[in-house]
Amino acid sequence: MCKFKSIKFLSDTYLHYIPQIVNCYAKYAKYLQDDYANNFDFFVLFQNFWVITDYSDNFMGFVYLDNFIGNEKSNFSAEITVCFDKKAWGSFVRYSAKLFLKKCFDEFGFYKIKALIFPDNFRVKKLLTNVGFEFETTLPDATLRKGKAQNIDIYSIKRTYYYKDEVNYD
Repeated sequence: MCKFKSIKFLSDTYLHYIPQIVNCYAKYAKYLQDDYANNFDFFVLFQNFWVITDYSDNFMGFVYLDNFIGNEKSNFSAEITVCFDKKAWGSFVRYSAKLFLKKCFDEFGFYKIKALIFPDNFRVKKLLTNVGFEFETTLPDATLRKGKAQNIDIYSIKRTYYYKDEVNYD
């Protein structure tokens, strides 16, 4: 139903998706950036950035991971950011989110994935809880948005949602 295509800086055949990525980001930037965000710097993120397509290779959205916690031996946690084109909303988004989270735990060995969102982003709140995230806390007045203090909600999902076994992170 979906594919994740990793984009590596200037060495990937998927660079033709960049205009669609930029367009998708521009549509939903108000939910993705605060007053301190300059321009979305895709080139910095390409190492941990995936285009999401359907099986016909139609662009559906993108996902990236940043703010990693871990060491040279293992990853402990990261923050996830996703953006889907409207045509993907619904079951496609839920399905691809579950697949990507499983990839994070299986392939990258994370214990926890976090999502930081603005409280008015109700679609993402619903998506997060539907795929297993739990609300952790609200950071009051954590940033500025449109010149006003803005809260940020933190949601997370742990590896134990998919697997009952614990991983030793020593």
